[in-house]
Amino acid sequence: MRYFLELSYDGGGYCGWQRQPSQPSVQQILEEALSKLLRNEIFVTGAGRTDTGVHASYYVAHFDTPDVIDDTDQFLFKLNHILPPDIAVQGVRVVPDEIHARFSAVEREYRYFIDPCKSPFTRHTTWQYSVPLDVTRMNEAAAFLLETSDFTSFAKLNSGNKTNICRVSHARWEVEPDGKLCFTIRSDRFLRNMVRSIVGTLVDVGRGRYTVEQFRDIVLSRDLSRSSAGAPAQGLFLSDVVY
Repeated sequence: MRYFLELSYDGGGYCGWQRQPSQPSVQQILEEALSKLLRNEIFVTGAGRTDTGVHASYYVAHFDTPDVIDDTDQFLFKLNHILPPDIAVQGVRVVPDEIHARFSAVEREYRYFIDPCKSPFTRHTTWQYSVPLDVTRMNEAAAFLLETSDFTSFAKLNSGNKTNICRVSHARWEVEPDGKLCFTIRSDRFLRNMVRSIVGTLVDVGRGRYTVEQFRDIVLSRDLSRSSAGAPAQGLFLSDVVY
């Protein structure tokens, strides 16, 4: 039987979602916990990769097992008891065998948070950036992301992508009531380091390094060397996966 898990995690202590040979990953920790609970070797497939230090407020993964999980509440209680405090599973449900956590997803959403104030309580979950930013101009630039499809200018080199084509359906900055900035972007797929590279370049628009027209030129150039350095990992959250 195939089961979908809905979970969240603090990525600060991990090399990302995907299992690596010498560093702890979220996938590894989850597989070990499930294998211990179900007393069988379990392999987990996630909705996509998240990089080192990136978080997920909502993530989906699937696993196959011959066991029937009758009491999902008890299953979740035991699984969360085994998992470390920085990984939490909120839901489990049976799905048809052809449903795939990664390939069946039609859209993903990321959110990036910037705190304009220094705070000991947000240093692990935001980019603490005190330079004043013109949010209106940043949104003018971000709107162009919906008009393009080739994101080579924000794609990490040597990532093995077959294509750098993505279809972004939403990209916008909002100022939250507490003063934090939140950038929300939704797309059918994302390239490695794409969101952090976009955020870093949009921040340079907001502080006046680039004009909106220059941002458009960067996108159209399909040249990674023209975009800004990627924003720090700790401000980025995978926030939704749509099926």
